[in-house]
Amino acid sequence: MHLKRIIFLVLLTLHYFTYSLVAQTNTISKKEINDLTNQASHYLKVADFTKSLEVSKIALNRALFSKDYLSTTISYNTIAANYAELAQFDKAILYYNKAMVYASKINNDTLTNKINNNLGNIYCFEKKQYLKGIRYYENTIKYSEKIADSSQIFMTKLNIAWAYFDVGQFKEGYPNLEYVNKYKEKFGNESNISAVNMLNGMYFSHKNDKVKASSYFLSAIKLGIKTNQKSDLSYAHLEYSKHLSKIGEYKNAYENLTRYNQITDELYNKEKLEKANIAGMNIELDEYRRQIDKFAIEKEANLKIVEKSKIIVLLFIVIVIVLLFLLYTLIKNNNFKKKSNKELSSANKQLIIAKEKAEESTKLKSQFVSTISHELRTPLYGVVGITDILIDENKDLANNPYLKSLKFSAKYLLSLVNDILQMNKIEDNKIILEDFTFNIADEIDMVKDSLKFLAQNNNNEVILNIDPAIPEYLIGDKLRLSQIIVNLVGNALKFTKNGEVAVHVRLLKIEGTSCSLEFKIVDNGIGIAKEDQKKIFEKFVQVGRKETDYQGTGLGLSIVKQLVGLFNSNVSVESAIDVGTEFKFIIAFEYNPSKTLELINNIRVNVSENKAINVLVVEDNLINQLVTKKTIEKNNYKCSVVDNGYAALELLDKETFDIILMDINMPMINGFETTKKIRSKGIITPIIALTAFDKSEITEDSLAAGINDIIIKPFDSEKLFNIITELTTEKLEVV
Repeated sequence: MHLKRIIFLVLLTLHYFTYSLVAQTNTISKKEINDLTNQASHYLKVADFTKSLEVSKIALNRALFSKDYLSTTISYNTIAANYAELAQFDKAILYYNKAMVYASKINNDTLTNKINNNLGNIYCFEKKQYLKGIRYYENTIKYSEKIADSSQIFMTKLNIAWAYFDVGQFKEGYPNLEYVNKYKEKFGNESNISAVNMLNGMYFSHKNDKVKASSYFLSAIKLGIKTNQKSDLSYAHLEYSKHLSKIGEYKNAYENLTRYNQITDELYNKEKLEKANIAGMNIELDEYRRQIDKFAIEKEANLKIVEKSKIIVLLFIVIVIVLLFLLYTLIKNNNFKKKSNKELSSANKQLIIAKEKAEESTKLKSQFVSTISHELRTPLYGVVGITDILIDENKDLANNPYLKSLKFSAKYLLSLVNDILQMNKIEDNKIILEDFTFNIADEIDMVKDSLKFLAQNNNNEVILNIDPAIPEYLIGDKLRLSQIIVNLVGNALKFTKNGEVAVHVRLLKIEGTSCSLEFKIVDNGIGIAKEDQKKIFEKFVQVGRKETDYQGTGLGLSIVKQLVGLFNSNVSVESAIDVGTEFKFIIAFEYNPSKTLELINNIRVNVSENKAINVLVVEDNLINQLVTKKTIEKNNYKCSVVDNGYAALELLDKETFDIILMDINMPMINGFETTKKIRSKGIITPIIALTAFDKSEITEDSLAAGINDIIIKPFDSEKLFNIITELTTEKLEVV
C-alpha cells in the first residue's frame, strides 16, 4: 500500500510537469512566429548575421512544432540567405532546398519563385555553374508569369543578363537587357536601376563605346552611393575598373578596384564573419545553461522538501534505488551495444567494400556505354548516309520499297540503339517527345514493310485494320510511335508461326484538338501464361521459350512500356496459351488542321543554296568522309576534306573557309585540341562539332575549346544546313 502511494506521487509530479510543458508550448501563436521571422529578415537586411541566425532558429523551432509550414519556409529561406551572405554556399543551397520542400507542401508559388531566383544567383555568380543557374532563373520566370509578378520577371531577366555578361556571352544576354531597359521605368527602383546602369556599361564596354560605357558606370556608382546598396556599388566599381583598364586608364582603374576592395571588406570583415559562424554554437550553449539552471532550482527545492517531510525523503530513497537499477540496466545495455556495434562495424566495412565495388562497376558501365554509343553511331551514320546517297543519285530507286524499308529500318535501329544505350534517361523521363505531321496509315504501312522479312520467315500474314474515320493528318512523335508498333508486331511475329498478326487502330474520340486512338496488336501464336504476364515488361525477361528458340534481348516490351508512358498512357496484355496474345494501348495525338498546315508551310528550304560557302570537313573515317562530302556538295557548297587535325591546321594557313565541321574522336590530335590550336591562331571561322558522342558528354569541353555548335551523327542534313546558314550569317554580321 505504501509503495502504491509513492508511485502515485511520482506519476502526479510527472503529470504536472508534462501539463505545464504542453500548456507553455501551446501558447505559441502565429503572430509571435511571424514577428520572429520579420525580425530575422530585418537583421539580415542590416547585415547583422549573428542575430538573424539566432532569431531564425528560434522561429524555425516554433514553426516546426506548430506545423506552420509557411513560417518554416520563410525561416529556412532566411537561414539560407544568411549563409549565402557568409559565402557558405553549400549550406545556403541545402537550406534553400529545404525551404523549397515546405513551399511545395503549401503550394506557395510566390515563395517558390523567390527561392528559385536565389538558387539561380548562387549557381550563376558563386558556383559559376551558369547552365544550372539559368535553369533556376527560367523556373522563376515561369512562376512569376503564373502569379503575374512583373517586378520579379524584371529582376530575373536582369540577373540572366548579368549571368551571361559575366562569362562574356553578350549576344545571349542582350535580349534580357533589352527587356530590362524597356521596363525599368515601370518596374525598376533606385536600388536595381544601379544594377541596370552597370549592365549597360558592361554591354557598351563590350561594344567599345567608351563614352556610353563610362556614363552608365558613373550613373550606377552614383545611385549605389545614394541608396547605400553596398553590394551593387562594389560590383559597379569592379566592372568600371575592368572597363577603365581595357581603355588604358590604369590609374583610374586602380582607384575603382581599390574602392571595390574597401566596400567588400566593409561587408565581410573578419570579426563580423567569425561572430556569425559561432552564432549557432552560442544558441546551443544558452540552451544548456538554461537546463543547468533549471536542474539547480529543482535540486534546491528538493532539498527543502527533504528537510520538511520524511515521506519526501523516503520517496527520494526509492527514486535513488530506481536510478541505481536504471544505471545497472544502462551499463548492461551499454555492454550489449558495444558488442552489437562491433558486429555492425564489421558489417559496415563489408558494405563499404561492396559500395566501392558497385561504384566502380557503375563507372565502368558508364565508360562502356559512352564507348559503345560512339562505335554504334559511327557505322549507322554510314548506313543512313549511303542510303540517302543511293536515293539521290538514282532517282528511279526513290520509290523502291526495299530501299525505303532499309532507310526506315536504319533510322528505327538508330533510335532503338540510342534508347537502349540511354535507358537511364528513359527511366528518368528525360526523353522529350517531338511534334511531326504524319498520316497514321502511312506510318503503320511502313512498319509492315520493314517487318516483311520476319513475317515471311515464320510464314505469317500481317493484317492492317485502320479506322477510316481517323483524320488524315495528326501531330505527334511518329518515330516513338513506330518504335512501339515495331516492337509489338516484331514480338508477335517471333512467337507466331503459320498464323496472323493484326494491327487494329480505332478512333475513340475527338475533343477539341485532342484525337484519341486505340491500338491493338493481336496474334494467334503460342500465348503467354497468366503467371508470366506481369513479368514480360521487366528488362531482360523472356518467358515461354527454350534456350534455342526465339532471338532477342528481352528489352523490347520494357522499352514499349516506357515509350507508351511518355505518351501518358499504359499498355495492357491479354493472353492465353495456344490461343494468342493481344496488346492494347491508347494515345491522344494533337489534331489541329491549321497547325498542321503551318508545320507543312514552315518546312524550311535552304535559302543559302546559291551562296558560295566553302566548307572544311575534318574527319578520319573514310566512309563518313564520303557521306559528309556528298551531303555538303549536294547543297552546292564547296567542300574540302582532311583526315586529321594537323592537316586541318596546315590547310587553314593556306586557305580561308566559311565553316569547319570537326570530328571529335580522331587519332594524333582530337577535335578539342585542334579547335584550341585554330583559335590560338586568331581564326574566328565558326566550328561545328560533327560527332557520334552524346551531346551532354561534350558540351562543356566544346564550349571551353571554342566550338560554336554540336550536331550528332547520324544527323538530319536540313538541320546541318540551317546551322551552317545561321553561323555563317552571324560571322558576316560581326565582320
